[in-house]
This record gives sequence, C-alpha cells and structure tokens, in this order.
Amino acid sequence: MTKPFDTYLTAMPLVAILRGVKPDEVLPIGQALFDAGFRAIEVPLNSPDPLDSIGRLAAHFGGECLIGAGTVLKAGDVDRVASVGGRLVVTPNVEETVITRAVELDMLPFTGFATATEAFKAIGAGARHLKLFPAGTYGAHHLKALSAVIPPDVKLYAVGGVGPAEMSTWRAAGAAGFGIGGELYKPGFNAAQVAERATALVEAWNASSKKA
Repeated sequence: MTKPFDTYLTAMPLVAILRGVKPDEVLPIGQALFDAGFRAIEVPLNSPDPLDSIGRLAAHFGGECLIGAGTVLKAGDVDRVASVGGRLVVTPNVEETVITRAVELDMLPFTGFATATEAFKAIGAGARHLKLFPAGTYGAHHLKALSAVIPPDVKLYAVGGVGPAEMSTWRAAGAAGFGIGGELYKPGFNAAQVAERATALVEAWNASSKKA
C-alpha cells in the first residue's frame, strides 16, 4: 500500500542520489540504503539505463520506500518515470511543466532552486519540497534568509556539497533534510561501501536532531 509522501521523508529526510548506478547493481545498493534507514532513493536520468533501475527499485520496495528519478528536465520524462513505478521527481532547476505534470500524476516534485524568485515560481506550480542546489555554493546563511519568507507548509532541503559534518549547521539554518550524492555513492561503489556511508549519514542526522 502506498503511503503519503511525507511519511517517508518524516521517517528519514535524507534522499539518496545514485548518480551513475547500473541496473544490475541497484538492488543490493538499494537494500543497503533501506537497511541503514533511508526511505527515499533517486536515480538521476543521466545514469546508465535509469528507468530500468528505477523500475527494479520500485518493484522491489513497493510501498516501503519512495523511489524516483533525478535530473528530470522535461514533462515527458515525468510520464516515463511514472510508467515504471517511480513516484519521486527531482529536478536541478525550476521547470513549471515538470512540477505540474508530477502533481497531475500524484507524484512528488522535489524542485531545485537558488533564489526567492525561483522558490515562489516552484511553489506556485505546486511544489512543496524545494532543494537549494548546489547548497555548498550558496551556504547555510542563504537558506536561513530564504526560509524567513517561505510558507511554513513548504520544506527546504540542502543538496550538493553537504556531508555529515555540516548537517547541524544546515538544520539550524532551516533545512528540513538533505539530498546526498557523492558523500554516499559514486560509480563503482559496492553495497558494503554504500552501507558504511549510509549508516554514518543516518547517525549524523540523528545526532543533529538532538542538537536542533
């Protein structure tokens, strides 16, 4: 049974970004992430055979994990992701047609932004989960300033350049969660390597929760 989207992100607001993963290795890696506590996984569309990987993850985890695509740039890509069971649509930018199509298909748009103008354009199109990207370039002070004007029902995430050591700083600035790529997975990593990194990230999140 499919759960409300916020159930996954409330349980663990860390989104695993598996850029470059291959279909024949994605299930062991996905299982390692799930066992560590992750409940949201994206496979960017510039990975090898991404729809195959997304389909395998969606079929394996069913309603227990939020699965979808990253680097979604066109509305047509949203339909392709939906056709293999993906429900998460992550973008690096604000493309309103992508957001509205995801909402139409009862999927979760997770939209990249950098400025207040972009944030409100995304919100107007229906997005309620926004990722500051690349977060490391803009810094936590940038997110904190933006959070003062963002509606309270919209959640802000930091993605790009954030690792375990920075989580507490970002949470204090208003980050509701993080998207984790290179700190978690790089092409060639096996399931054991991902498990080690995933566990460290979950532990860092839990530690930052106590400080928040």
